[in-house]
Formats: sequence, C-alpha cells, structure tokens
Amino acid sequence: MLVVLVGMMGAGKTTVGREYAKRHQMRFVDCDHEIEARTGVKVPTIFEIEGEAGFRRRESQLLDELTHETGLVLATGGGVVLDPANRAVLAARGIVVYLNVPTQVLWERTRNDRNRPLLQVSNPRERIESLYRERDPLYREVADIIVDGGRGNPGGMVRQVEKAIQNFHKKTCEH
Repeated sequence: MLVVLVGMMGAGKTTVGREYAKRHQMRFVDCDHEIEARTGVKVPTIFEIEGEAGFRRRESQLLDELTHETGLVLATGGGVVLDPANRAVLAARGIVVYLNVPTQVLWERTRNDRNRPLLQVSNPRERIESLYRERDPLYREVADIIVDGGRGNPGGMVRQVEKAIQNFHKKTCEH
C-alpha cells in the first residue's frame, strides 16, 4: 500500500505521516526532507539558487520515483498539486489523503518558521490564505480521502486517517 499525504504547509503531513507509518510498519518519506538529503542543502537554498521552478522540477521527479513504491507513507510538499502532471501521478497511484486544516491553524503553526520560502513575504498570513484558496480545489481533485483537522493532538488526526483509510478500503472492496 502507498499512502500519500497532501495539504498545505503546516497541515501536519510529516507528523501524521511519520506516526501512521510507525503504527503500520511502513516506511516514511517526507519529500522536502528527501530533496534536502539528496541535494545537501535546505529547501530555502534551492529556492534561492534555482527558484521555485527548479524546486518544483526536483519535487516532480521525486514524486514520480517514490509513488512506484509500496509499503510507503509519503508526505508531499504543499505545492506538489500545482503541476497537472503531478496531479495525474497522485490520482493514479496510491491512496491520497488530504489533510485539510483551517488557515488560522496553518498560520499559528508556520508563522515563526523561517524554512518556508513562500512565507518570506511582507504579509505571510495573507499569503497562507491566498495559497489555500489556490490549492484547496487541487487537493480535493486528487484526494481519495479528506480529513479535516487542525484541532487536538496529532494522535487524534492519525486515528482519523486510519479510520478513513479503513473505510476507503471497505468501499473499494465492495465495488
């Protein structure tokens, strides 16, 4: 099984994905961390040197590579859905879970994080809201499952994801 988590920066993809993988004896990969490991530099440095387009190319290549694996939980970058080719890959491979978190919560989680290049603007809160408006329909387009969260502890969100995946399996087995 391949589980792919999508959602905005700060939605909890890494935290939820890591815990889900641990509970189900699966391998976990965070796309941004994997890109950093392979390049030897942080995401903001890639943005600085190659621009967002260069980073997105790396992200697309990694997504294509990793989505051929099974026994994997993959936390994608928030912007992975911007590329139609990535959306096609996501729709065709694995179970895609959209962690949908309110923008206020996203803001609270990311406002002090300097490793988020897209938020290094004069009004990062407005930027989060703008990115959400742009990306939410794209996340919904590729999602097999939508988990609304952001309140409570990460364990609760992991349980929501587990239950949603169980229900998804039941539905797909019935058809």
